[in-house]
Amino acid sequence: MNDTSIDDKFLKPYDPVATEAPIYEMWEKSGFFNPDVCIKEGITAPDAEPFSMVLPPPNATGILHLGSSLMCTIQDIYVRKNRMAGKRTLWIPGTDHAAIATQSVVEKKLDKEEGLRRHDLGREKLLARIHEYVEGSRATIQKQMRAIGCSLDWSREAYTLDEKRNKAVNKVFKSMYDDGLIIRKHRVINWDPKGQTTISDDEIVHEERDAVMYTFKYSKEFPLSISTTRPETKFGDAAVAVHPDDDRYQQYVGQTFNITFLGEPLTITVIADKEVDKEFGTGVLGVTPCHSATDYEIAERHKLIGVQVIDEYGKMMVGPEGVKGVKTAEARTKVAELLKDAGLIEKEETIKQHVSTAERSGGIIEPLPKLQWFIDVDVKIPSRGNKTLKELMLEAPVTFIPDRFRTIYEHWINNLRPWCISRQIWFGHRIPVWYSEDGAHLHVGAEAPTSEMGAIEGRHWTQDPDTLDTWFSSGLWTFSTLGWPDQTDDLTTYHPTTLLETGSDLVFFWVARMILMSQYVMGEIPFKAAYFHGLVRDEKGRKISKSLGNNIDPIDMGKKYGTDALRMSQIIGTQPGADSKMSEEKIRAYQKFANKLWNISRYVLSAEKPASSEQKENDAALLEELNSLAADITADIDAFRLHLAGEKLYHYVWHRFADIIIEDHKKGVVSTQTLTHILEKSLTLLHPFMPFITEEIWQSMHKKQLLMVEKWPV
Repeated sequence: MNDTSIDDKFLKPYDPVATEAPIYEMWEKSGFFNPDVCIKEGITAPDAEPFSMVLPPPNATGILHLGSSLMCTIQDIYVRKNRMAGKRTLWIPGTDHAAIATQSVVEKKLDKEEGLRRHDLGREKLLARIHEYVEGSRATIQKQMRAIGCSLDWSREAYTLDEKRNKAVNKVFKSMYDDGLIIRKHRVINWDPKGQTTISDDEIVHEERDAVMYTFKYSKEFPLSISTTRPETKFGDAAVAVHPDDDRYQQYVGQTFNITFLGEPLTITVIADKEVDKEFGTGVLGVTPCHSATDYEIAERHKLIGVQVIDEYGKMMVGPEGVKGVKTAEARTKVAELLKDAGLIEKEETIKQHVSTAERSGGIIEPLPKLQWFIDVDVKIPSRGNKTLKELMLEAPVTFIPDRFRTIYEHWINNLRPWCISRQIWFGHRIPVWYSEDGAHLHVGAEAPTSEMGAIEGRHWTQDPDTLDTWFSSGLWTFSTLGWPDQTDDLTTYHPTTLLETGSDLVFFWVARMILMSQYVMGEIPFKAAYFHGLVRDEKGRKISKSLGNNIDPIDMGKKYGTDALRMSQIIGTQPGADSKMSEEKIRAYQKFANKLWNISRYVLSAEKPASSEQKENDAALLEELNSLAADITADIDAFRLHLAGEKLYHYVWHRFADIIIEDHKKGVVSTQTLTHILEKSLTLLHPFMPFITEEIWQSMHKKQLLMVEKWPV
């Protein structure tokens, strides 16, 4: 008889709903999510190699979806495997205040439920409402992370807007300002007329829409024709540009024309610039310095002065009747009519155009000239070998998985413009800059200046009302969560972190900015490797969306089929960087695998067979095979081939262990001792992938130690 008496629970099918919460509670009570406890209890050697990760902080307003459950599963696999391998393993949890997204959600809720706008409440009262909302939402996210099995060290949980992160943000801002990296200037930015704030290039959603390309002249006496989809902006033109190699127009370069465009006076200079596409339209570009980032840069090169003709609400500031004071879309139609009436239009063509919209509000972006705060990525930094932020980012020795993301990353950096970091919202890290009442003085710091700082007695100081782009604080995540700016043991031990795992859509939003910040602040990379997962699609390969009704709730699936089944279904068949397909049927299939493992365990734990002469030889071969499998699984995990590791384990347990080895045991040619050993090692190898059921079976084998800290098979 096997020395492990079988529990009555094996007489019934595996019940994940009754099992998972108590198992997680047992893990959490053990304290072994905390590497310090593992060292104290002798689980991990004090001088063990560190393995560290930070959780990409989910939005404070978010809930777990299939993409985030995939992310959590991949990360948890690496954390559990490395903890079992004896490394000093730390996985830090946290949430992101997600400034614009969170304020937008709360403002919409206030408007719908109470008919209130932000200015009805005022800054302090609105922030109080937002903080209250965030606390409830963060609790939901934490509960869902536990449900998915994340073995996070909750004692080190962080929040991008908490006091420690605020201290780090203010220190970095001051340092960058002193180094000349943070500047305040007028520049064309992306303005969201609906959300009434700036947004970064990476927060723009490009939507393909039909548009009309108009080819026309400003006036009958003007010699050149231009092509544009936005004729209403031409009231703000300062020049027309042609390519230096375009022989059609060289005779006009350098000439200036004083003309009248639909009743408005314009002074148009003809310039040559390599930015012009000779093949687009007529090859002549109307340069609108105040309403195009590209045109703004052309204007700077040629020392042109632009005129703003669109306001912050997306309405025209100039123009004849029917144009001035109306929104740009309506003005566009009116300007086209006036051009036709004047006989100036030469051609109209319907084309497909990518329209820039704000990710959160859905508003159509208006490029506007605004006085904002920027990080200049081309300023040389003495403390970093006179290298620019661009250069520091390009030379960062981070491994990208898959490697193609390195090329995407480098292309983005090479085309990087100054990063606009100020936002016209109230929720977030407030810009630590103070202005004197007379406007003649500026102070950078978390608090208003005092006389001890050299401030003039009695002077009134006002803090900048804007907040920082949420990616500014998120960019500090790897080192601010480890205690920086204080020199903590965590910072010394765990930074740079070992691995970052995140969605492929965050290469620019977050990954690049973490590398920027860490290279600047710490003088080192934030993580040694960055592993990217793709989008999770439905079984037909379609993007999951509310409109298609194809959403699969991972928490519901976990309750229905077991979290282990959900985790395995998301890993097998999913390669790094590639989109994956998910369906309820796929999750159900791995529920069958979990049940198979349960039934195998029931048999092994109750097995009793007499010895035979064949057992010794067969047992040796089986143990050698198992060792080879363990080596393969370890190599696959370490080489970021989780899909192969999971598939090999599935086939071994189901087709080799259950179908062949157990049948041989029934025939008496495999010993019960070897059968039990195979089960133990199979559970150990499967644990990072299917933590709940493996721990439940392990505890039924009356083991003194939790499976989550059992030694990884070598």
